[in-house]
Amino acid sequence: MRASLLTPVLASLLALPAIAQDAPAVEPAPAGQEATPGQPAQPERKAQEDQSDGDPGQEERMDRDADQTDADPATDEPTADAAGSAADPDPDPASTVPLEEISRFVLVFNAVRAGYVDKVEDRELMQAAIRGLLLDLDPHSAYLQRSDAEAFEEGATGAYEGIGVEVMQLPDGRMRVVSPMDDSPAQRAGIRSGDVIIAVDGVELTPASHEGRGPLRGPPGTEVAVTIAREGEAEPLELRVARAVIRTPSVRGSMREPGFGYVRIAGFQADTASDFAAAVDGLQAKAGGDGLRGLLVDLRSNPGGLLTSAVQIADDLLESGGIVSTRGRIQVGDTAFSATPGDRMRGRPVVVLVDAGSASASEVLAGALRDNDRACIVGSRSFGKGSVQTVMPLDNGDAVKLTTARYFTPNGTSIQARGIEPDLVLDVKGATVAGFGEITLPGHLDAEGEEGSRAGQVLDGDQPVVQAMAALRRLADGGDCVPPPVAQ
Repeated sequence: MRASLLTPVLASLLALPAIAQDAPAVEPAPAGQEATPGQPAQPERKAQEDQSDGDPGQEERMDRDADQTDADPATDEPTADAAGSAADPDPDPASTVPLEEISRFVLVFNAVRAGYVDKVEDRELMQAAIRGLLLDLDPHSAYLQRSDAEAFEEGATGAYEGIGVEVMQLPDGRMRVVSPMDDSPAQRAGIRSGDVIIAVDGVELTPASHEGRGPLRGPPGTEVAVTIAREGEAEPLELRVARAVIRTPSVRGSMREPGFGYVRIAGFQADTASDFAAAVDGLQAKAGGDGLRGLLVDLRSNPGGLLTSAVQIADDLLESGGIVSTRGRIQVGDTAFSATPGDRMRGRPVVVLVDAGSASASEVLAGALRDNDRACIVGSRSFGKGSVQTVMPLDNGDAVKLTTARYFTPNGTSIQARGIEPDLVLDVKGATVAGFGEITLPGHLDAEGEEGSRAGQVLDGDQPVVQAMAALRRLADGGDCVPPPVAQ
């Protein structure tokens, strides 16, 4: 799957490589640690986001129609000389440098540099200025420092270099092990849940130890000495662990009940589409006979990720029809993705479970399946993040994440600030209520149409799955996804 045509356009304007993104902005946890106590456990990697070439085998099944022009954006843009005059006698105002505003910036920059109470390095001032340049655009455009940019790349590939352990940072800098990942170097070395890591390579951990990539990260094949305190042991234990490339799977499948499959998608990474295909095929084989009678796809609290992966999964469940289109200010970057023949579920019923945490690529998948009458959407109103981000790496390792387009479902409906309203809204006791969605974010892009009238709920636990499975059974028995009204 090729990246959006918008990517090279923006890259040519900045003379830098760029990576298309689509997940919502996420505040990354410090590398090599968990969130603070009381927050959800995280692996020894940072938060996630987006873009890859996808699976080549899947790519052959994808059709994309793109509006293109014959113009070369790298050469058709008027260029300004040192004095600020354009080469074109009638320049486009948007392509010329605003010298008056630049002059005002320099005046303020010099005033801060000369008169601020404490000395501030020029580099720090300039980085602050760049962050400010992006800050007021929308909640998802941002300046990413090197460590955050690296976390984005890890989120896209679903892999990172470390020992494979989920940890929680304690106030004094030590790390409590939440759990070692299955078949990881940490598990093989004997690290257990509840262990407290007190030193790495003989150096006691402090809060400063977690700056940058963190103390457990490093090139695959290298060893790290981990000193742990374990309940019941009089003395600390020192274990040597060989680092490796740790893969964090985004797809999990199971046979929920005879004839009915369940696939949980936690995020859209480079391998998510191929993992989804393998999971569905495995469940079909396990069901025996004519295969599955129905499939439940769980997208709750899925923040998005690679658009290409979401498109490929939609294509796996569709025989034809549109999947998603993107429209931005630069028309050459507008795209439309369409499905090709080949439904892995052979037309059998599909139910998609969403909630207020389902965002971006999750909403693309849900919208594509609903607009094509391929799936019943169950749960709560989704997040409503209907914008595309492009990440452009800078020469110093930092990156710029810029909102460049909006998503539209096959029916031409914008997801932005509206979200996906389920066909069947679940009433779940104890669900997290309201105040969670794109419309609650200051400075969010306006919706094209009416914004979501209310925020959705975060549907945790097994109860939503039980209710969604009941809807799937009704569909498989020839009924409707929505239960009939109860006679009074």
